[in-house]
Amino acid sequence: MRPSATGCTSSAATASPSFFSSGRPQFGSAPQLEVLAAADGVAAGVLAEIREAMNVHSVLRGQVVTFTTSHYEPGAGGVTFVRRPTVSAAEVVLPEGLLARVERHVLGIGRHRAELAAAGQHLKRGVLLYGPPGTGKTHTVRHLVGAAQDSTVILLSGLSLQLVTQAADTARALQPAIVVLEDCDLVAEERGHFSSSPLLFEVLDALDGLAADCDVVFLLTTNRADVLEPALAQRPGRVDLAVEIPLPDARARRALLDLYAAELPFGPDVLDEVAVGAEGTTASFAKELVRRSVLRAVERQGEVSDDDLRTSLEEMMADGGALTRVLLGGAGPADRRGRASGAGPEFATFPGVVPASGPAASAVAAGWDE
Repeated sequence: MRPSATGCTSSAATASPSFFSSGRPQFGSAPQLEVLAAADGVAAGVLAEIREAMNVHSVLRGQVVTFTTSHYEPGAGGVTFVRRPTVSAAEVVLPEGLLARVERHVLGIGRHRAELAAAGQHLKRGVLLYGPPGTGKTHTVRHLVGAAQDSTVILLSGLSLQLVTQAADTARALQPAIVVLEDCDLVAEERGHFSSSPLLFEVLDALDGLAADCDVVFLLTTNRADVLEPALAQRPGRVDLAVEIPLPDARARRALLDLYAAELPFGPDVLDEVAVGAEGTTASFAKELVRRSVLRAVERQGEVSDDDLRTSLEEMMADGGALTRVLLGGAGPADRRGRASGAGPEFATFPGVVPASGPAASAVAAGWDE
């Protein structure tokens, strides 16, 4: 049975014990629990207590999970438990004050839910992280998920995005909860005159279907904010905050190298040099750069050196490595202005959404790599 136990029924009749109806999930029929009682209201009360007990003691409560679909039996998918990540704030480098702003919206509202509810403020909220691939949107999500220790987290990406309605129902029952929609542009693309994704309406219904006092966060990521449906931001509780995770500037690239090469004997001067020379690249690029430097040293059976880092940078920045840079989210040879060539139009500003401000700098550590 699902945590919300919405399939439960009751009826008034002569005294009789409770019994389960197994249901046939392959045909969309959920299991049901029926309670027969002699007096009016008794069965409904019993079901309410059972429903509450199910939610309180659910094996999903406080866990990080993802839903899976079945190609053979619709409605008979599964649940996969995921280890809750541990990513400290020090491992996420963003423009000054930006991480705190995101944390305040995602985590702070939950910490002060009682005071906000008493003041008549809604608790459900939506946050959109957008920017070029490889800049660290997913890793920022990992940090937020790790920090929300008491929250149930449901991760949806790829094919599992079609289960957004089930995710919203589960989040409502097991709140506080976070529903993560990775690459949400796959299902929330702007409607046109001749086409629209049926899943877009499910996403909008899921965002609207939660009561204002539900402590549920919808956390969305996308590489293509310019194609998203504007209706995502037209009502409170849908997307209240949109934050750009841009390409890192020189300061952020230096911080990335410090992070990924923390245990390696690179000198500060070469790190400064490489940070400047890697203009237009991403956090993923910096991670791969360090790995290639170590590989060069291993192949010659020596210690990694400053020359390994310089040579690896030259190889990856050469015209022959342009495709690699683009695949890692960086700029092509003719575009070093801070946006990946071929990455699509500039990212749009959503009507009704307060955009994040700050210098174009972001950097992230390893984990849930994009």
